[in-house]
Amino acid sequence: MTSVPEGELAPRPDHVPAALERDFNIYDVPGSAEDVQAAYAAIQQANPDIFWTPHNGGHWVATRGQDIIAMQRDYHHFSHKHIVLPPMPEGTPRQIPLEMDPPEHARYRRPLMQSLMPAIVSELESKVRDVAIEAIERVLPQGECEFIEDFAKILPIHVFLELVDLPISDKNRLLPIAERSVRGHTAEIRLNAQQEMGGYLLDKIRARRENPGDDLLSKLVNVNVGDGRISEMEAVSYSTLVLFGGLDTVAGMIGFIARFLAMNPGHRRQLVERLDDEDFVKHAIEEMIRRHGLANTARVIVEDFEYGGVNFRAGDRILPANLWVGMDDRVNENPLVVDFNREKPVHAAFGNGPHACPGAVLARREIRIFLQEWLSRIPDFRIKAGTKPVLATGMVNGVLRLDLCWP
Repeated sequence: MTSVPEGELAPRPDHVPAALERDFNIYDVPGSAEDVQAAYAAIQQANPDIFWTPHNGGHWVATRGQDIIAMQRDYHHFSHKHIVLPPMPEGTPRQIPLEMDPPEHARYRRPLMQSLMPAIVSELESKVRDVAIEAIERVLPQGECEFIEDFAKILPIHVFLELVDLPISDKNRLLPIAERSVRGHTAEIRLNAQQEMGGYLLDKIRARRENPGDDLLSKLVNVNVGDGRISEMEAVSYSTLVLFGGLDTVAGMIGFIARFLAMNPGHRRQLVERLDDEDFVKHAIEEMIRRHGLANTARVIVEDFEYGGVNFRAGDRILPANLWVGMDDRVNENPLVVDFNREKPVHAAFGNGPHACPGAVLARREIRIFLQEWLSRIPDFRIKAGTKPVLATGMVNGVLRLDLCWP
């Protein structure tokens, strides 16, 4: 598709039937201020399985789980080469390895996977638990906290900055940059955030290319892709993307889960009573992840072809939003309801296929530790009277503010 000036609505292309055009903007979903995922579920129920929107450069939207999972796995037709909406300016360096397709993608992804294997994550568990306990003990006597700043961001950030061996003291500088990158409404905001993060990392990357350590950052910036080490520019892109993911996404999921438990005392009591039941807690986490999808990545249509009765054209963009899998009533019965006894929660919160999130094991471990340590100390909590959680939608959904209190 031809480029469209940012903020303007794209004209409907000739191959898009008028009956499939809908008014959908990923940055302004009606009802998302109350419940992001329920707002997406309403869009899912009220529209065709696949439709086209003129917002954010003009793109297709796939809303049903079966189609989304198929698109996530079929990189031959649905390429990762541009994953954000609206599109970044022409010539913007690609985000490595996310904006790569197999087989190239695998060579860059390998060191990240190796650094986040279950055995390595298990070695981190005591550190994660120590950070969680310290953060909880700090707010416990107060009887209240702003959960996102006081806990949700602290836990994953401390763990991740240790993984990449960057100073914890830099977190206050890095967090606002990550926020602008994942939830910036314009390409300019996101590009500036990427450049700012790249500027922060450049000296550190050069030092680790000169004298590598055992940390994750050293492994990323010295990846050998068969014909030699990646370039400095590629190293900056790779490190920037991984840092954004590590600083934001787990904090978002913990925020959504804490909000849910604050609003649903029955579910909270179930967890409190069965905290020592590892299988139950594991299953409950999966169900809450299903209900609270986060990340969304767009795709680019590789060639003209027909899918599900829709005629795609090469260059079209499509949003197969991850969270719609968990919200699909064709996949999960009563999807808006959190049921800890649901036989098999189906979701795509961590993606599918070759681009499935390599940090999924670490994310699940951090959520489990949060539940164990928080609920054993603060089993009864609620949203503070007179406050309202602040939610955000976009390429990555999140909770921006969550005021909690307890007896």
